[in-house]
Amino acid sequence: MVFLHGTSGHLEAFARNIAAHAAYDVHAIDMLGHGYTGKPARPYEIADYVGHLIDYLDAVGVERAHIVGESLGGWVGVRTATTHPDRVASLQLLCAGGTVANPAIMERIRTSTLAAVRSDDIELTRKRLRLLMADPADATDELVEVRHAIYHEPDFVANVHNLLSLQDMERRRRNLLTREELGRITQPTLIIWGRQNPFGEVPEATAMHKHIPGSRLELFDQCGHWPQHEQSERYNRISLDFLTSVSAA
Repeated sequence: MVFLHGTSGHLEAFARNIAAHAAYDVHAIDMLGHGYTGKPARPYEIADYVGHLIDYLDAVGVERAHIVGESLGGWVGVRTATTHPDRVASLQLLCAGGTVANPAIMERIRTSTLAAVRSDDIELTRKRLRLLMADPADATDELVEVRHAIYHEPDFVANVHNLLSLQDMERRRRNLLTREELGRITQPTLIIWGRQNPFGEVPEATAMHKHIPGSRLELFDQCGHWPQHEQSERYNRISLDFLTSVSAA
């Protein structure tokens, strides 16, 4: 299993999920330009993230993986599944991005991230994390401290505009997932969405479900943009049941 996080995040997004999936060979990685992974000095597009993921799988000797992608990670997961179908065993799309270009949401992501990165005030990092959650208490002190430390690494500060590049309208539009691409997904696919997701409304999830053949959709009440964290016990149970069904097929 490979867990892929969202824009400006890192593998901490799956802190409540890794142990529950210990029966699998679990990899939670910082994607290109994020966390403690290398940060090439160029704007990142989806093909760059896919290339990084494939290079990672090659480097660790993994031929085929179950991909779990949250937000940006789901966008990358879909594109990997359609361009490298032999490398993806199944898909889990957790509040996945990449099907729409909403200027207000794009600006919210950009401004909240830049505010947290450009200031030493840890409360701005807390505000950025709370934006993801239906219940602010889920943005724990530990999450805030870890994210704040990464946000203030010199190479992260210098590179932040590159990892926010998909919030540029022209670049985002040329990377969007189309209905036709979703229709080419052949892997078993589980879609999970929070009804209070601040970065995407429920119709985005139902549209994905409609266009991905044989997909399964689960909507979480009282949940924002991190269902795997906000309702980890429920998510872990559903994920493990899904993986069991994939293995049995």
